[in-house]
Amino acid sequence: MKPLKPLNPLLLRQLATGESATIIRLDVDHELQKRLVALGMRVGKAVKVIRRAAFGGPMHVRIGTTEIILRTAEAALISVAPDSATP
Repeated sequence: MKPLKPLNPLLLRQLATGESATIIRLDVDHELQKRLVALGMRVGKAVKVIRRAAFGGPMHVRIGTTEIILRTAEAALISVAPDSATP
């Protein structure tokens, strides 16, 4: 997949609870990419941070109707373009 060109790219781990963004790149290994894509995490999809664990623990995100818990290290490999009007 060709990555989208972001205006202000961030890493998924940089988003705060409640913020939304569009996935622009998955820089993960092949096996993890297959798993994430099977769960709906694809370039161009919207992602929202539902909650974050304390002390740099995992984060809970929603992609469509699917909710996923990601390690912070994995979230650091996913580039996103923040939505301009996150509620």
